[in-house]
Amino acid sequence: MAYRVREVNYFSLSLPNRAGQVEKILREVRSAEINLYAFTGFPQKAGKTQVDLVTDESTKLQRIAKKNSWRVSKTKKAFLVTGNDEIGAVHEVLKKLADDKISVVAADAVSAGTGHYGMILWVKPKVYSRAARALKAV
Repeated sequence: MAYRVREVNYFSLSLPNRAGQVEKILREVRSAEINLYAFTGFPQKAGKTQVDLVTDESTKLQRIAKKNSWRVSKTKKAFLVTGNDEIGAVHEVLKKLADDKISVVAADAVSAGTGHYGMILWVKPKVYSRAARALKAV
């Protein structure tokens, strides 16, 4: 199975869990012409939503965050996996980490519908370098 693993940066921010809050963030990102590799949002705690923005345009994102008074995290690291959408494709990637006894914090994978898939994968910072080697990340 063919796939590619890239080291990527992401930023987290916490928003009120109200209609339109995420749309405002994405509108500003779009207006600033920031390309996102991945976006994920999920409940954080009562009344709050965490949004992760994965991009290689960190400086631009930090600039619009400051302009809009967003409280974004420091730069964090994750992996972006892309490959051929075949049975067991995600398993193959996760098995490499399991074989090296590296725990996955979180993962989101989706079929692109064109014979390809994408996955964003998080591990703890202290094992990131080890995971990068295990996955042969670029």
